[in-house]
Amino acid sequence: MTSGEFEDWSTLDRRTLAVTALTMTGAAVGAAIPTTLAIVGGGGRLWVAFAWVVAGGVLLVGGGVLAELFYWKGVRYRVTPDRLETAFTLVFRSRKALQRERIRNVDLTANPLHRLFDVAVVTIGTGSHESGGQGRIKLNPVSRAEAERLRADLLRRAEIAETDEDAPLAELDRGWIRYAPMSFLTPTLGLAAGGGLMQVSEWAGLQEGLIDWVIGLFRGIPLVVAILILLAIAMVVGVVGALGLWIEMWWNYRLDRESGGTLRVRRGLFTTRSISIEESRLRGIDLVEPLGNRISGAARVDAIATGMRQGDDKDKTDYHTLLPAAPVAVANRVAATVLREPVSPTEAVRLTGHPRAARGRLLRWWVGSVVMLLAIFAVLGLLLTDVLLVIGAALGVVLLPVSVLLALDAYRNLGHGITGRYLVGRHGTVRRSTFALEREGVIGWTVKQSIFQRRKGLLTVVATTAAGGGAYAVYDAGEEQGLLFAEESVPELLTPFLERV
Repeated sequence: MTSGEFEDWSTLDRRTLAVTALTMTGAAVGAAIPTTLAIVGGGGRLWVAFAWVVAGGVLLVGGGVLAELFYWKGVRYRVTPDRLETAFTLVFRSRKALQRERIRNVDLTANPLHRLFDVAVVTIGTGSHESGGQGRIKLNPVSRAEAERLRADLLRRAEIAETDEDAPLAELDRGWIRYAPMSFLTPTLGLAAGGGLMQVSEWAGLQEGLIDWVIGLFRGIPLVVAILILLAIAMVVGVVGALGLWIEMWWNYRLDRESGGTLRVRRGLFTTRSISIEESRLRGIDLVEPLGNRISGAARVDAIATGMRQGDDKDKTDYHTLLPAAPVAVANRVAATVLREPVSPTEAVRLTGHPRAARGRLLRWWVGSVVMLLAIFAVLGLLLTDVLLVIGAALGVVLLPVSVLLALDAYRNLGHGITGRYLVGRHGTVRRSTFALEREGVIGWTVKQSIFQRRKGLLTVVATTAAGGGAYAVYDAGEEQGLLFAEESVPELLTPFLERV
């Protein structure tokens, strides 16, 4: 670093050291409990366990704070009229810059410790998917006031769209929490809690005792009844977990249209999140209805937008969700409002159904999948134990009629249509999706036809776009209706490749 090189640059907030110290202390305490139990359970003395735990804790907290101090000392950033720049100068040097005109999102996140110290993590991205995070800069952390200033400054555009709407487009209705347990996540959380309990008991050397205690608890009760009781307990735990997760993610939810031409989603109980989407980049919406939500009359609204930040493996936040699961009427109203349409395209469109051949194809796929599963149980049962044959037979009784129902439902959900500026497609049964995509946002069509579809006169047409997931498909349409739909949706794009007969 040369003298004066970073005179006009800013540093991250010094309070990050306190945040790191408390975070590491929490991790040390969390690790100390099973470690102490493991040492004592293995025959070690309590003072020996205490000495190891204290030494490890000091090393963990001290090392974490020291590493954070080096990071804090090395990181600088500045905002120029043209760029956002960051630099790291300690041992090695690196610099990164984003052109301001390419910045598409500025998201703010603050966990409970960040909120305690009034700081926030700012993630600035271009929305492009460069490898290694080249299209993204994270400032971790800056003061809350500085985070808000950066968000307002970096998302300001010359072509500001003024608005006279001060009221939020949508706010949290606490009654929506009733949709939280209506998800496949609920049994998953229940089973995960059981697995976690077994893992902790293994660390503490108490797993064998725990298993003996459970067996003793159900002694004298038929095996089937015991299994049903355990499943019921897992479901109750899963429901509690789903409710807690929903509260953490969606408490204080609010969707606003801001004068800077952005849609802003704010939410979160302990960890707060602020996610901004430029309206000029919005190309449509996706009305998503997982099976549980659909049965209870709910749907969520996802944005289809270009340059939108995608979650990575370390960040599970749904950056594209504009509205959590809410009554379908509310979802349609919010969809219409964010698209500035009098009626949501997903509600206004009259969907065209698909040929009966698609129904047979779905039936064969769903029933065939179950038959394959049963065949595996049958083979393993013949080779290993008769118990697997019994389980396979029980699964067959349950899954075969369910697969038929799901196939028929999937067929009923197939459809496509055009309304105003949007093309609309619907598919799915376990997760029904109804997307409305701006016709001007379609940059290409892909026509797919497997050998089985060709025999039945079906095909799948896929609208390619730079927004959202990049491709939106209309599955198992008739050959003629699928091609006409693509041609009518975006005239001239597919016409040169069609041969009329």
